[in-house]
Amino acid sequence: MSAQTVFTVLAGAALLSALLCITQKNPVVSALWLVSTMFALAGIFVLLNAQFIAAVQVLVYAGAVMVLFLFVIMLLHVGREASDLRGPGGRLAAVGIGAVLLGELFLLSRVSPGSLATMSGQAGGAGSPLAAFPAGLAGQAAPASEGVVGAIARPLFQTYLIPFEITSILLLAAAVGAVVLAKRKL
Repeated sequence: MSAQTVFTVLAGAALLSALLCITQKNPVVSALWLVSTMFALAGIFVLLNAQFIAAVQVLVYAGAVMVLFLFVIMLLHVGREASDLRGPGGRLAAVGIGAVLLGELFLLSRVSPGSLATMSGQAGGAGSPLAAFPAGLAGQAAPASEGVVGAIARPLFQTYLIPFEITSILLLAAAVGAVVLAKRKL
């Protein structure tokens, strides 16, 4: 399996998950499809040799922010309608999608960056992850003294500190507002 194939599978999964996220009637199901989209995007970041960004994507967005979204959705009792999966056709589709996802996981578990470089037959250190993912060289260009994390943290906490803090205050205000709205209804 080549890097192009892995990218195509992850990009297709991200697009399908995003489409399902915006077409669901139930907000909880929609939020879970958004989590699936974020995991697929994290996989694409790993392909680009940006493992730190992939880890942050999973921990911050798929983890903390989506837990906050689901908490607010459940606190406000939104989405008490019938399920999106109706009848045997819906259940059959769910089983089929689950089987495809498990198959993807099985195939991807057998592939490493080194084996992708070997399979693609790229010269210059075949077997090296950088041979398979030349776009990931941006992470290698970070100064050796601060590493990739320092190269990301420096502009985040110097140049973009105010927008970063405004975003955190906005998320906090949204959570407090949701709790206040929920308390009025109780």
